[in-house]
Amino acid sequence: MAVMSSLSIVDGKYDDDGRIKRTGTWITASAHIVTAVIGSGVLSLAWAVAQLGWIAGTIILILFSLITLLTSFLLADCYRYPHPVHGIRNHTYMEMVKNILGGVQYKLCGLAQYTNLVGCTIGYTLTGSISMVAIKKSNCFHKYGHEADCKASSYLFMVIFAIFEILLSQIPDFHELSWLSILAAVMSFGYASIGIGLSIAKIAEPGHHVKTGLTGVIVGVDVNSLDKLWNTFQAIGNIAFAYAFSVVIAEIQDTLKSSPPENQAMKKSALTGVTVTTFFYALCGLLGYEAFGNKAPGNFLTGFGFYEPYWLVDIGNLFIIIHLVGAYQVFAQPIFSIVENWACKSWPESKFMTKEYHIKIPLIGTLRMNMFRLIWRTIYVILTTLMAMIFPFFNSIVGLLGAISFFPLTVYFPIEMYLVQAKVPKYSSIWIGMKMLSGFCLIVTLVAAVGSIQGIISELKIYKPFQAM
Repeated sequence: MAVMSSLSIVDGKYDDDGRIKRTGTWITASAHIVTAVIGSGVLSLAWAVAQLGWIAGTIILILFSLITLLTSFLLADCYRYPHPVHGIRNHTYMEMVKNILGGVQYKLCGLAQYTNLVGCTIGYTLTGSISMVAIKKSNCFHKYGHEADCKASSYLFMVIFAIFEILLSQIPDFHELSWLSILAAVMSFGYASIGIGLSIAKIAEPGHHVKTGLTGVIVGVDVNSLDKLWNTFQAIGNIAFAYAFSVVIAEIQDTLKSSPPENQAMKKSALTGVTVTTFFYALCGLLGYEAFGNKAPGNFLTGFGFYEPYWLVDIGNLFIIIHLVGAYQVFAQPIFSIVENWACKSWPESKFMTKEYHIKIPLIGTLRMNMFRLIWRTIYVILTTLMAMIFPFFNSIVGLLGAISFFPLTVYFPIEMYLVQAKVPKYSSIWIGMKMLSGFCLIVTLVAAVGSIQGIISELKIYKPFQAM
């Protein structure tokens, strides 16, 4: 390390941790944040606002953005430890938790993080297949009329999605996926923009009138009182899921150059990224609610509030599919990596685990193949596909994912690390305030999780497996 440090002084090629000098700025970090946040969660925001109404829907959208911004600031100061400017770097979220909070918390963080990653791959398989079905139904409605019986099963499309993921899963590591990640990010902006544009067009239609309200769906008219309660809880989980990105903050901050200090640049990036995202989400959620009213579909590009222009609806859903194919890999690669590293360390002499074969593919290049990687990754994709087939409930799954990931990764660990890093005295006003915020978010997480689980249970009662939906 001393050699590297002296090198960095002499020729400027290395940073203080011996790695090649970082060149990222607050602008590039802002772009990474927006890319990480805006995803498939945006599709359920119109439904979420419909359950909550104009007042609560707007307040909760803003509240979660402020909580996310605060915890992002706390994490920015924890990138270096023990001092936020001169301390040693923490290159990943889990490394940050391990160095600041210790081994037990580190294991809990790993459990929360990898549960979230597995859940997202299941959710993306489900959502991708729903968009494939939507394209088929959109073309059917256009050809035979909006009242036509255009039932379609999503199961075949889940298999098609899985085949693509099995092929892409053979890309050996995360760093070779940058092209796929960039493509996925462009697609996410594309389908969100199409959804906003279609909402505006629907609002502008002559004679457009839908029922909206300050408190959302009406008890006794749209839903009964119990459903209103459960849907409210579930909607809160959906909005939480749409903002959850704290888990990648350390990785994004690790791309920043060291002058100005990384924590200052990261706070500027977080403010920019969360502001842009909140504006985008408000457009999707509030304009979507104005377009559909209390009957807003759970997924506003596949719920057929829009029928025409059918080709634009098809393009929006195609963008979703391409985005989710890439997003699946971004979330699955850390899971693949941790299992494969463990297997190689456990059986270092096994050729099955370690030997690589180089296969030349025309127009693509040489692909590195490994038998364990081929079998393990294929099995993983098959298992996530089976889980998606068993639980094909978009809003409930999105809400549950949001509940599971939001509290530990976005609130609990950032607050606990900040209290240790800043040496905040116990029972001081800041300590009490942080603990109260953590407790409030835990309650929000629990009610959102309960609402989503209840939604899954109620849908299971009427669910007939492997039939057209």
